[in-house]
Amino acid sequence: MNFTLLALFLLFSLSSQLLLGASNASPEEVLDTSGKKLRTDTNYYIIPAKPFVICGIVSCFNGGGLVLDTFDETCPLDVMIEKANDGLPLQFSPINSKMGVIRVSTDLNIMFSAADQNNCPQYSTVWKLGDYDASNGRTFVSTGGDFGNPSSQTIKSWFKIEKYEDAYKLVYCPSVCKSCKHLCKEIGIFEDKNKRMHLALSDDPFKVKFKKV
Repeated sequence: MNFTLLALFLLFSLSSQLLLGASNASPEEVLDTSGKKLRTDTNYYIIPAKPFVICGIVSCFNGGGLVLDTFDETCPLDVMIEKANDGLPLQFSPINSKMGVIRVSTDLNIMFSAADQNNCPQYSTVWKLGDYDASNGRTFVSTGGDFGNPSSQTIKSWFKIEKYEDAYKLVYCPSVCKSCKHLCKEIGIFEDKNKRMHLALSDDPFKVKFKKV
């Protein structure tokens, strides 16, 4: 009888440890195009997993990356897609940056590193979800966001990277404020009437990879 009780106790303890270990497991690390871990304080390009094909008079080439909207004089500047090159370098800062590694499903700030490309110096280059644009029927990803300080006041400045097929996608679904009501949406592409491509909330995710500068 005692042996049976001991066996049941050990089985229960082992099962509890396994479940606890699974619940405490860290999210998967995000990898760059070289298969190395994404790290804080390191510059990366966010590029399309399937590059855009640009054809000139003589030949065609692949490209695509993210830039600041320097064609629009309205501040803060929106995040746009540039088809011809890798765009501008960016950095990622997770809500807990002590480990220095970027992981999926984790709240993080995304910011352009090239401050000299910012035509609105009074605003930061930290990404922020903009206000709803009724003329286009979209909510664009803009800049002028808040760095750190997770709270209801900064909730529009937190994004996540999620695994998506053989690459990744960006989403807006912050967890920094448990009591806040907010949208959970993919970050996709919106092409305006001038054929310019914006990052915006969408039902269709923009499939991306991360290339170290």
